[in-house]
Amino acid sequence: MKRILFTILVVAFFAPINSTVAKNKKKADRKEWFAKVREHKHDFIEDELDLTDAQETKFFLIYDAMEDELLKLQRETRKLERQVADKKATDVEYDAATKAIIELKKKEADIELKYFDKFKTVLSSKQLFELKRAEKKFTRKIMNAHNKKHKKD
Repeated sequence: MKRILFTILVVAFFAPINSTVAKNKKKADRKEWFAKVREHKHDFIEDELDLTDAQETKFFLIYDAMEDELLKLQRETRKLERQVADKKATDVEYDAATKAIIELKKKEADIELKYFDKFKTVLSSKQLFELKRAEKKFTRKIMNAHNKKHKKD
């Protein structure tokens, strides 16, 4: 009986620790995955835009700064969406949240315009034009790979 009680206490004590370790591992795995995707995206954009070595270094410093700003803004948008979706909101709250989400999209465009001028110092006009196409092409490539993987499951 004492063994069973001891075992239950040990399991009860270590279960939250295991949960925390699992969450931390999941966060670490996610960060590693995002880093790999970013690296793959860099390679893809580099090839699509035919960047020189000199352009590559300067461009990705600017590009990563823009991406980080956009990711921060997108996290704010998702947080706002979850706050409203997770409760029984009133029409006024839904309207306010929708307007805020639209405003965040406007801020995304403002960020891209701000970086447009910085990109002009590194990229040719054609490369700058091709950048958006390359980003869309990369997203499609990732989505297609994701869909293929899930069709197999």
